[in-house]
Parts: sequence; C-alpha cells; structure tokens
Amino acid sequence: MSRPTTFGPRPWIQQHWDARAAANFMLGGSGAGLLAAAPLAGGAPLLQALGLALIALGLGAVWLEIGRKLRAAHVFFNPWTSWMSREALAAVLTFVLGLLSVFSSERSLTVAAALSALLFLWCQARILHASKGIPAWRAPQVVPLVMLTGLAEGAGIALLFGDVAALVGLFGLALLARAFAWSRYRTALRLPCAAALEPSGRALMQLGTVLPVALLLFSTLAPEALWLAGLLAAVTGWRLKFALVTRASHNQGFSLPHLPIR
Repeated sequence: MSRPTTFGPRPWIQQHWDARAAANFMLGGSGAGLLAAAPLAGGAPLLQALGLALIALGLGAVWLEIGRKLRAAHVFFNPWTSWMSREALAAVLTFVLGLLSVFSSERSLTVAAALSALLFLWCQARILHASKGIPAWRAPQVVPLVMLTGLAEGAGIALLFGDVAALVGLFGLALLARAFAWSRYRTALRLPCAAALEPSGRALMQLGTVLPVALLLFSTLAPEALWLAGLLAAVTGWRLKFALVTRASHNQGFSLPHLPIR
C-alpha cells in the first residue's frame, strides 16, 4: 500500500474579515470610482457628495468590525509599512479635496479629488495584494481587477444622474477593461479559490459586461437603458468583491511532502 505524498489540513477560509470588511471594498470602491468619474460629468456636486458618502459608509463598516473601536486612530501611525494606514491617509485627503470641490466651482479641485480617490482605490487594492497568506488576494492580478471594478461601478452609478458622452465612453472602456482584468485574474487562480469565485465571475461577465455593453448600444433608441447598464455593472462588481473577501479567502494551508519514516 503506497503512502500519501502530502499531509496536512486543507486550506480553510480566513475568519478575520467578514461582510463588514467586504463592504469597505464594495462601497468604498464605488465611491472612489464615482469621484474619479465626476470630472467627466461636469463635476456635479451631487456625484461627489454621493461618492464621499459611499466611502464613509465603507470605512464605517470596517470600524464596526474592529474589537477596540476607540483605537481606530492607530491606523494612521504606520504609513511606512501598512497599506491600511496609507488607505486611511488617502481617505483623509480624498475627503478634504472632495468637500472643497463640492462647495466650490473650481475644476482643479474636482480633478484633484478624482486623483486622490484613485489613490484611495489603489491603496485598497494593495491591501488585498499584501495579504500574502491568502492565495486569492496575493495574486498580482488582483490590483488592476479591484481598481477597474471600482471605476466601472462608479461610472455606472454616475450614469443614473446624467448621460454625458464622455462619461458613457468611460463606462464602456471600464467595462471592457474590467472583463479583461477578470480573465487574467481567473487564469491565475487555483482551486478552491477559483471555484468559490466562479458564480460571481460568470455573473460579472454575462450580466455585468455583455448585457451592459448591449444596453449601451441600445441606449441610442432608449436612453433609460443606460440606467440599467450602470446598475448591472455596480451590482455584479459588488457581488464579486463580496465573494472575493468572504468566500474565496482560503489561506495557504500546509503540507509535508516528505515524512520521516522509521
């Protein structure tokens, strides 16, 4: 009888980040994408205010998750090595510039708020990538996937408030780029992470990419189709990020390929 070549438990899902942590990536990513898309929509204060509100809700959800809530300010103390600290500082910068742009007509402030929102989104993506013990998060392809998903969500939500040609173009490009990023990321995954993301990934491609692109083409006859396209892009992006944080977050596990034999 042959001996097994490996020994050890199968990888299990991490228990430190739950739906509240996922909400930060879902709402915060959409809010950052909304702020990034605002300059193309004429810098509408309503879009910027909504983007800031979504980021605040996402960060508030994370705050509810921590055990000692009064120590939340400690997140600012280590920006040299922690992407969470950098995300927090980027959030402060985004709120300062975002609020200034809401109450000002200066386009330069709107552009600055958009750039700081992209910085916040990049820090979010790097938080996942820095979690080396989670194979689904440490893959380099997760960074462009998270960033493009947030941008597609934000541009899609912005379409609910207006159909500026430049905004529609950004939305279409973000959809295609997100689909490409998902394909590259999916290729890099292995079981059981790939299996956990398969339903949400399939929905992202079919309901979140193919159908919205078709609706974009149909919107010349029915402008209301843009609303549905934007909602589908946002909802499918949220579903993917929720699954990425809560269902595909299997840890490394361990194996002993060579056992001592006496």
